[in-house]
Amino acid sequence: MTDTFGADRMRAAVLAAWTASPARFREDANAEEDFALGGYRDRLIVELAQNAADAALRAGVPGVLRLTLRGSVLTAANTGAPLDATGVEGLSTLRVSGKRDEAGAAGRFGVGFAAVVSVCDEPAIGSRETGAVRWSRAETAALVGAVPELAGELASRSGHVPLLRLPFAADPLDVPEGFDTLVRLPLRDEASAVAVRRMLEETSPALPLGMPALAAIEIDLDGTVRTVSADGWHVVSDSGEFGPDEVAELFADRPTEERARPFWSVRWAVPLTAGGEPAAPPATVPPVVHAPTPSDEPLDLPALLIASFPMATDRRHVAPGPLTDFLVERVADAYVRLMRELPRTPKLLDLVPALMGKGELDARIRRAVLRRLPGTPLLPALSAPAPAVQTPSFADAEVYEPDAEWQVEHPAQEPGADGWVVAGKEAAVVAGSGELLAAVADFVPGLLPAGWPARHSAMASLGVRRVELADVVDLLSGEAVEGREPSWWRSLYDVLPADDPESLGALPVPLTDGRLVRGPRGTLILEPGSVRLDAGLDLAPLGLRIVHPDAAHPVLLRLGAAEASPRTILEDPLTKAAVGQSLDSPDPEPVARAVLSLVEAAGLAPGEAPWLGALALRGADGELYPAGELMLSGGALAGLLEPDTHLGVAAGELEETYGPRVLAAAGVLDGFAVVHDSDVLLDHDDCDHDLDGEDEWLDHVLDLLPELDVPPVVPEFAAVRDLELVADWPAALTLLTRPPLRAALHPLRVEGVEVPSYTAWWLAGHPVLGGRKPRELRLPGADPLLQGLYGDAPAGLDEGALAMLGVRTTLAELLDSHGGPEELLDLMADESIVVDRAQLRALWVALAGVEPSRVAPPPRLRAVLGGDIVVADAEDVVVVEAPDLLQLVTRHPLVLAPYDLAESLSELLDLPLAGELTSGEVTSSGETRPVPPQVRSLLPTAPETYVEHEKLLVDGAECTWRFFEGTVHCTGVDGLARGLAWATGQWNDRLAVAALLRDPAAVPLLLAEADLS
Repeated sequence: MTDTFGADRMRAAVLAAWTASPARFREDANAEEDFALGGYRDRLIVELAQNAADAALRAGVPGVLRLTLRGSVLTAANTGAPLDATGVEGLSTLRVSGKRDEAGAAGRFGVGFAAVVSVCDEPAIGSRETGAVRWSRAETAALVGAVPELAGELASRSGHVPLLRLPFAADPLDVPEGFDTLVRLPLRDEASAVAVRRMLEETSPALPLGMPALAAIEIDLDGTVRTVSADGWHVVSDSGEFGPDEVAELFADRPTEERARPFWSVRWAVPLTAGGEPAAPPATVPPVVHAPTPSDEPLDLPALLIASFPMATDRRHVAPGPLTDFLVERVADAYVRLMRELPRTPKLLDLVPALMGKGELDARIRRAVLRRLPGTPLLPALSAPAPAVQTPSFADAEVYEPDAEWQVEHPAQEPGADGWVVAGKEAAVVAGSGELLAAVADFVPGLLPAGWPARHSAMASLGVRRVELADVVDLLSGEAVEGREPSWWRSLYDVLPADDPESLGALPVPLTDGRLVRGPRGTLILEPGSVRLDAGLDLAPLGLRIVHPDAAHPVLLRLGAAEASPRTILEDPLTKAAVGQSLDSPDPEPVARAVLSLVEAAGLAPGEAPWLGALALRGADGELYPAGELMLSGGALAGLLEPDTHLGVAAGELEETYGPRVLAAAGVLDGFAVVHDSDVLLDHDDCDHDLDGEDEWLDHVLDLLPELDVPPVVPEFAAVRDLELVADWPAALTLLTRPPLRAALHPLRVEGVEVPSYTAWWLAGHPVLGGRKPRELRLPGADPLLQGLYGDAPAGLDEGALAMLGVRTTLAELLDSHGGPEELLDLMADESIVVDRAQLRALWVALAGVEPSRVAPPPRLRAVLGGDIVVADAEDVVVVEAPDLLQLVTRHPLVLAPYDLAESLSELLDLPLAGELTSGEVTSSGETRPVPPQVRSLLPTAPETYVEHEKLLVDGAECTWRFFEGTVHCTGVDGLARGLAWATGQWNDRLAVAALLRDPAAVPLLLAEADLS
């Protein structure tokens, strides 16, 4: 065994140093333990790869590392420079690297080989050309134990010694063919073997990417071999050497060993798909900063970063300081260059960092990258970016002018071989198909191609402007679209997304008259064969917006355009506007011709388009009239009206050209005109249809309704107009009571209350039936109680029509109607009307059921005075509530009705009761007598006694009977019979009781007759 590397000398020197200073022994032992168990505890494979890379770099050959695990032995064979004495010395010392002058060397701290201590107690390393060296924990412990000065330190450490400080010469190792050096590591125990196996399985392309000198790593696990390399990754590198001034500035806080290596390097790597697009790094690549070995600094970017960051003493974290600040900027520069070199596809967006990082260093790198990206040309574009406009400072001006405002416009760049490439702040993105984007590219500077997601979060970070479809539509204006052919617009409509009508609401549409209007709504499309119109018809006077045939497209119909038919043209707002303004037009004839031709082609029915009544047409007198104020010369209405009304007669040539049907459909009156309206607010401001007496009708209707917080609404309103002009009412009523005009007579239902229609109300209040108002008449053969109060309606109209006109039908209907009770009382007080006693009593009975609040007490009333029916002043009239009071009020006109209705009539008519005018006190004396027992056969509840008076005085007046304070007072048989019948509540039996008292033997016959009642 040859001591090729001077291992004996190195051992002797170290032992001498430890003997001279046991503290040095303790320090070396602690340092090695710290590195083995701390910063380098899981970096065995990384450090072996690092040594292999440095060996290959020194030899200038492609580095290959073969890692083989067989049982409990790990071997690492590598190509490159063989082991030499300097290398052995570096491996046997701490914090002293033999590579400090080697630019590009991965090892730079002199402690990496300490990682073997964590799994091995007998490491060995040897080269085919130069020999081998080994280390032994057991032998080192024996040598230390033999030094008395170190006995105490060894005992205090429980025999633990630094493994790598004392090298031993070793027999040559069996270096595999094709390799130059072999590291042999017998593993300490099963736990060490498990840890090494895990580290081998986790070995990823990060190692060869971080160590360019290492071309491949072959991993042999129990005969299964896999190769790890940097193939399939896109790499961007940058490096440099610091000058003396930079070293002084940037390395001021770094150790001397680092200052001796004034180099820096940065490398970004990202895996590529088969198509060459960037992909996410594999899970085996830890998402941390590599410096160049993996650190504990998290990096949440989808790429691998290897950079020569200065490390803290734990070798796990990047040390802050000016050198780190410098490298952060270089890292950002390299990352931007990486993005520029990758294919310009939407996958590039995945590399754009978000603002929030997972650590301080990650966040700093992100911010530095994001500062650069918006101004970096990264993105493909279908169109040139907008010209850059710069406002220079006055320092750039040749002559200082404080008030000057000037700008410099830099022309847009020319496209390259593969089109435009723009910076994010110059780019715009529109969500849409490729065809759509190609169509609008000329209007959107820097437009990204299809496939670039408009709502990707990276777009905002890049400064890309998101242009909504509505904004694109707004850009289609001015010089940009001037001169575009209608066929170009159709090709644009072909690619528009018709499912977004809101965004396309302002889409420009070319018209046949050369105009370009905003928005399809309101335009008309004349499809071939879709409109049956006279080819010579001129629609220009109507000002219609007709789409140019070469631009017509179904999407316009979905966006609100209408397919032109005579009916749709008539319904167009511009047509309606032309009709509404025709009376004021200097030349209304063309408008009339166009509209009447459309009406004819559309086949409109009269009343279907009431707004046509405003169309200006010539009358027979040569004057212009609204169509709704013209009558057909042979129409039904012309013969009904008074002469010299405001209505005219249509010119003869109009009737000859278009015929009565077309003119009637255009609003010219054949019969009565009907005003139609919907959702009419019953309010004087809103309900205004220029109808005769409309305000009075409205007041009448509102009186019928309950009090409401807001005016009620009539959903459908229909009223016949011009009724005040009628002269021939029999003929007019024949028309009005037949369909379709009859519908205008039907009552309306408002807020649950039935109210008369305007037409029925107007007719009811005017003398239209034989010179009399319908409300003054009754149906022939109707309720006999109305006989004499109302005249009979003339024949010729059906009863239903007469009832809707207001002709009275029954007393009950009269009393239920608004104002009916007051109307009846007024008629009853009319002395010219004859009312018999039975009719009068029946009328009072019916009126007793009326709610008093519906009636204003009348000043005169029909009443009974003595035996006569008279009309008397209300202040003299009395309501009789009891028959024994009749004798006390005979000088008053009386309201006579069943006594149980007296109080209701008193309240309704505001009249006194008889009992309120007299006390009814009995002022005479009499003799108490028993009531004949046979009376109880008719009056079972008759009192036991009564008081017989020779002359009965009540309030000083002579009477025949009085029921006073529970006692019957009387002067004879008839008075007794009445008193007993009233006292028992059997007033209707009074005559039978009188007969019984006169002839008791007749009682059986009377009872039998009563049984037959």
